[in-house]
Amino acid sequence: MSRIVARETAPHTGPAVVARCVELAGAVRAADGLVVWVTVVRPGADPQPEGSELAPECRPQPGDLHIVKHTWGAFHGTGLDDALRAGGVDTVLLGGIATNFGVESTARAADEHDYRVVSVSDAMTGLDRHAHEFALDYVLPRLGPVATTAEVLRVL
Repeated sequence: MSRIVARETAPHTGPAVVARCVELAGAVRAADGLVVWVTVVRPGADPQPEGSELAPECRPQPGDLHIVKHTWGAFHGTGLDDALRAGGVDTVLLGGIATNFGVESTARAADEHDYRVVSVSDAMTGLDRHAHEFALDYVLPRLGPVATTAEVLRVL
């Protein structure tokens, strides 16, 4: 299990978030959408800390995109914007760990790049409940709709 998934998080456990993200990825693929997996490379850390890879359950499929980020968000210096535009993507569904760090940073950048941003509230978690709830209550709704996994699956 990746070290990030194994961290203590709230209000959802890392494994629960991974399971929901995997479920969403399957539904996005079935709807002919693009699935993007994101890992981080820590600048100045060579080798990278053990567990930096994708969790084993997050198996990229043919046609998926794997982005390696070097900052909090997934857009800066990764080619993500170019890949999304090349694929005709106009809406991004966001989930992951941690809500108020990488997820929120990616949501802000997606909004700045004119994507419709949908934050999947139970497919993300914070390092603590307050940080997660603050992002969901005050930041992410200003960037786009916030929905549960079940709500997104019904729409897909």
